[in-house]
Amino acid sequence: ILTYRYTLIPLESGLSDLRRKQAEGPPLQWGDECRPPVILLRIGAYKTIVRKTYQYRIYPSKSQTTLLERTLEICRWIYNDTLALRKSAWEQEQHSISLYETNKILTQWKKERPDLNRVHSQVLQNVQMRVDLAFKAFFRRVKAGENPGYPRFKGKGRYDSFTYPQSGFKLDGDRLHLSKIGDVRVVLHRPIEGTIKTLTIRRSATEKWYACFSVEYESSPALQKETIVGIDVGLESFATLSNGEKIENSRFFRTDEKALAKAQRKLSKAEKGTPERKKARKIVAHTHERIANRRLNFAHQTSRRMVDQYGTIVFEDLNIKNMQKNHCLAKSIADVAWNQFITITENKAEEAGSRVIRVNPRNTSQMCSRCGMIVAKTLSDRVHTCPHCGLVMDRDQNAAINIMRLG
Repeated sequence: ILTYRYTLIPLESGLSDLRRKQAEGPPLQWGDECRPPVILLRIGAYKTIVRKTYQYRIYPSKSQTTLLERTLEICRWIYNDTLALRKSAWEQEQHSISLYETNKILTQWKKERPDLNRVHSQVLQNVQMRVDLAFKAFFRRVKAGENPGYPRFKGKGRYDSFTYPQSGFKLDGDRLHLSKIGDVRVVLHRPIEGTIKTLTIRRSATEKWYACFSVEYESSPALQKETIVGIDVGLESFATLSNGEKIENSRFFRTDEKALAKAQRKLSKAEKGTPERKKARKIVAHTHERIANRRLNFAHQTSRRMVDQYGTIVFEDLNIKNMQKNHCLAKSIADVAWNQFITITENKAEEAGSRVIRVNPRNTSQMCSRCGMIVAKTLSDRVHTCPHCGLVMDRDQNAAINIMRLG
């Protein structure tokens, strides 16, 4: 969001008229007449600082992979012991331990366990910050009356990332220096724009490693386009635009559902703790990852096309969690991932000079886009036929027009 500061500069011959207006009444406002006309001059602009994350694939060597996995295990130990410390302090003494107190206890743990010194100090402090954030989120949910979900201990293999919050890393070309680990090869498929603030190293379920750089930069959004579109998301087609265009539903999960079921059957038959089960688990994880990557790529490409083409994009503000309670449609609704698509579109719109609006979905499918009368339909009725004005139109396009009008 750009905030501009303006000053009024009168022409030479109109200076006396301007002084007279300022002396007689309130200060000169936008739209006031002054002869000759006043020149509006922009003298300053204030840009918004934005956070953005870049994710890159890294390829550690075998020895570096061992160090990375050891770092994750040490972080997991710190997380579990910090959680146990805060949990027992409250249960036994009704005392809530702060983040500052846990950081002081961390120095004692380092003296008792020399292997903790093999991990960068700020990485360990960040682990305790994660515990503190988990408790803050727990108390926030309690206060809001939601299902609290008490912070849980991390089992073996369940801790998959660690963060360098300020220092301990350096990017030099295609090499990423990590403190206590070494220089790791990184594939920079796109340049980093902005000032790097933090680095998070993440291990995926398929044992791939990624470096996630959180950067700050000054946003310079483009001028907003005047075009507007309403989008009605659905299951038969992924989305229908108010201009009649339809975006096909690729059904990524349905496409790989049989392959996933086959891999899961092999996993369930494998004995726990055996190499066969480890291999079967990795096949299942690869299948899930492939589905998720295809879905995410589709959402990115589609949202990019939308924000480049339209200045205002209007969606329905759907309660997707409640919609998934319909057991006949739950799998299909989860497969299309509407919320992921809308969220990515909102993020891209901020940079592209576009805006995203969410409107109340009430009666958008039932209302006639021409006369505004309610025409009741079931899910099986795919054509909107209005008995009042005679409009015949695809029901999804009719809904998209109503969504655009509400926006």
